[in-house]
Amino acid sequence: MRSLDTITESIRLGHAHPTTLLNTFIELENEGGLVAVRRMERQLQQGVRAMRERGHPHSDLAQKWLNSARAYLITRAERRQAS
Repeated sequence: MRSLDTITESIRLGHAHPTTLLNTFIELENEGGLVAVRRMERQLQQGVRAMRERGHPHSDLAQKWLNSARAYLITRAERRQAS
């Protein structure tokens, strides 16, 4: 899964451009639908929790990925309701 590689590399490096976040979730949805995005959200939630417990220096970036996943899902749901 290329999206997971993008996310983990970004967290490892400690940097992610906003466009990278959006494009990653678009690619993830294209690969596996919104189910894949929801699955990634759950993985990120567990990962953020574990990173905070260990005091990982890039846990804030992982939280940004999680927040972005949630925002993406909310936006997609709102667009579906508007249609």
